[in-house]
This record gives sequence, structure tokens and C-alpha cells, in this order.
Amino acid sequence: MVDETRPVVEVTGATVRFPAELALDRVDFRMFPGEVHSLMGENGAGKSTLIKALTGALPLDAGTIRLAGDRVRFANPREAIDAGISTVYQEIDLLPNLSVAENIWLGREPRRLGLIDGARMREDARTVLADLGLDVDPASLLGTHSLAVQQLVAIARAISTEVRVLVLDEPTSSLDLDEVAELFRVIRELKSRGVAILFVSHFLDQVYEICDRVTVLRGGRLVGEYLTRELLRIDLVQKMLGRESGELVARQRSDPPSGEIATPYLSARGVDAPGVGGADVDLVEGEVLGVAGLLGSGRTELARALTGVDAITSGVIRIAGAPIHARHPRQAISLGVVYSSENRRADGIIGELSVRENITLALQAQRGVLHRIPAARQRELAASWIDALDIRPADPERPARTLSGGNQQKVLLARLLALAPRALVLDEPTRGIDVGAKVEIQNLVTELADNGLSVVFISAELEEVLRVSDRILVMRDGEIVASSAAESLTVDSLLALVARPDDEG
Repeated sequence: MVDETRPVVEVTGATVRFPAELALDRVDFRMFPGEVHSLMGENGAGKSTLIKALTGALPLDAGTIRLAGDRVRFANPREAIDAGISTVYQEIDLLPNLSVAENIWLGREPRRLGLIDGARMREDARTVLADLGLDVDPASLLGTHSLAVQQLVAIARAISTEVRVLVLDEPTSSLDLDEVAELFRVIRELKSRGVAILFVSHFLDQVYEICDRVTVLRGGRLVGEYLTRELLRIDLVQKMLGRESGELVARQRSDPPSGEIATPYLSARGVDAPGVGGADVDLVEGEVLGVAGLLGSGRTELARALTGVDAITSGVIRIAGAPIHARHPRQAISLGVVYSSENRRADGIIGELSVRENITLALQAQRGVLHRIPAARQRELAASWIDALDIRPADPERPARTLSGGNQQKVLLARLLALAPRALVLDEPTRGIDVGAKVEIQNLVTELADNGLSVVFISAELEEVLRVSDRILVMRDGEIVASSAAESLTVDSLLALVARPDDEG
């Protein structure tokens, strides 16, 4: 019988040193059977390092890890999995061209007479899925299912072993509200079986909904361990940041001169494109135009149409009053409209390149391969943007993949701003980054707008859209269903617009 009063995993004095920094400094951490535990902190606080040490991906320089009271030292993730610690990562590391059953048992396939026993593998997969209350055909190709189902299949794979600790790394970042609810149902089912679940997320609402306790790290050190029900959200944020809540509010911008009629810098009329129907958009110079909507509402599709990533099938887009026919992002860039994708890893940052190379990449592409930017000029540009955006560490030759998510986002913004754009379309620019970095990005957006840049700001976080925007467009089912001044909305009224079925008018 599981002793729920004794930690299933306990880390004591965890210390990890990298050449340029002390990533973990004598950190203590524990988890109990049948609890959901959140690890919170800014990017660079040490969360990822602690998780890597716990799951065998990184050795400790000092400190101990105990599993059910026994001291363990994992040489690799395989040893951690065999001991009962499994991880489901934000980027699902399964194979979409294989079946659900093949993904669940990959590398552990049941065999008969030396050959893989397909029938037994599918039956065993059906049992694992049914245990989680999932009605998924084990023989179906994984790639035919939604991202949410793939996430649940990854969890099914993780618990198909004798799992005692399950680490979920940003599991809800790409899920809509219904899919999050289904994931939480599965988490509660695992919790009832005594599995300890480490839930890593930047969504505070979700942390407070699903987690029993929270451990806060800051600067590689332990701030404290708290019962979620006893910790106010504002206190949690202050503990994460080490500064007062007043600093968390994005800077307010001045109102435009009264009586001045604003002419849209970018406008769209009746634009149809993949996932978008009949969109009318006006983006005024120096304005932040927020776009709100549920996952699948057409937010990203609208951004891609406005910036030439996806060709429009009808309607017209004008920049500075002139109709354009952007059929490639390069044409939109030449007209001063740049786009930051919601997936900075796949469509933005090139991890193996240096910060300097990432910042100057678009500018070099614009000039062409025959007109190389001199190395001295590259260093000068990179240094100026590192300073302007406070990119940390301030090392232009550091590989971009080694930066925190918030600093990677700043590098991506620096790349776009180096092009001297007139309009900036940002799709989920703060997804997956900590509270402090979010505020820095939000403040940067308002400062850019103060300096005359037009910004489209897309975010799933309604409070963030309200904080940053002058006006807000609401999308449902590929259509813009409402447009309103941000100051006339609250989080509740905006949520009502976002979620209201069409038949409620």
C-alpha cells in the first residue's frame, strides 16, 4: 500500500554548475504520491534544469535524489523511466506515421516467435487507453488525430510502464478549453491511482485549478514550497519575480490628440483565405490591435493572410492606402509588414545559430547572398539590439537554443525590428514564457506603438490582450464577430464575446 505521507521523490541540495552560471544552488524539492505539484519560476529560474536532473537528462554536481526513500542516480532518461519517472514534453516526441498502438509500445513491442505480435500490441494498447477513459482506435494512425489526442496518447505511453512520477511539460499550451478539461480529467484519474504528477505550466489559472502544491524557484534557488489553496496569486507572482506587484502592470500609453482622424496604415476588406471568411481589418499607425478568440477561431489564419504567408482568395489588402497582392512573406516584408509565428521553435529561432546570426538573419536574407553584411556590422547590430531589448545573457555568440524562452522571443523580435518595419504582426508572442518576461514583452509592444509602429497582438490570454491593446477584434469560426475599444471591455465581457455561440446573437 502506498504511504501518502512519505515523499515518492525527494531532491536534497541539488546543485548544477554550467561554465558561465550556477543553474541550481542547493535546491530541495519533494513530491508525494497522489498529488499534482507545480514547479514555478521565471525562465532561467532553474525549473528545466531541476526537471532534467530528476529525469536523468542531466547529472547533479552535488545533492541527492531519493525515490521511495532509496537513493538513486540516473545515468540517462531510460534509467529514470525504468525506475518509474516518465516525462511528456511540450513538443510531442511521438511518430505520426505509426499507429497509436505502435507509438505506445515503441521499443517495447510484445513478440511472438521472435516477431512483433501486432494483435497483442493493439489489445494491450486498448487496455491502457481504456484505463484512462480514452476511446481511441489503437490501429489508427497517430497523425490523423488532434494534438490533444496525441498528447493523451503520449501520457498513455508514459503510464504503460510502472510509473510513479509523471512530468507534464507545458501540456496545455496548444489545447483549447474542452481539450484542457479532458486532460485534467485524465490527470485526476492518475492522481486517484497514487501517481505523483509534476505539472509545469505558465497558465496560473490552470495551476490553481489542478495543483495541490507549488514549489517556487528564483535564480536557481528555492524560494519555498506552498499549498496552492493557501497562496494568493499575486503573492505567487511576487515570489517568482522577487519584486512588487506594481511592477507587473504594462506601461499605459498616451491617448492620441483629440479630434485627430486616424488613417489605417494596413487595412483589409472582405478578405477570404484558408480559415478566414470576409475579414475587415483596420490597423492604425501607432496602434496595438488585439485579436482574441478560442483555438481554431481563425486568429493565426488571419495573421498569415495579412502578412502574405497564406494567399487570399478574395478581398483586398491595402498598405499605406495602396492595394497590394502579397503572395509571399518577402513581398509583405518589402512593404513594411513583418510576422512573428506562434511557433518560435519551428518557424522562428534557429537554435544552432548564434544570437548574432539569428538577429541579422532576416536582414541578410533581404540583402541577398551576394551582399554579405560585414562581420563588424553584424556585431554592431546584434550588440545594439541586445542592449535595447535587454537580451540575457548579453553574449552575441551564444547559441540561441541555450537562451530561455523569453530571451529567445526577444531575439526573434530583434530580428524583425532590424528590418525597420511599419507594421508588426505578433502571434502568441508570450506563449510559454514566464510572468516577468511577459511583462517585458508587453511593455516593449506599447513602447514600439508609442514610436509609431502598428502592432497586431494575438494572444489566448484575454487579460493580456486587454492590457496591451487599444482595440480588440474577436474571432469565432474564422470570422470577426466583434470589434471594440479595449477600455470598454473587461475580462468577463471579452470572454462572453469569445465564447458566445452564434445563435445567441
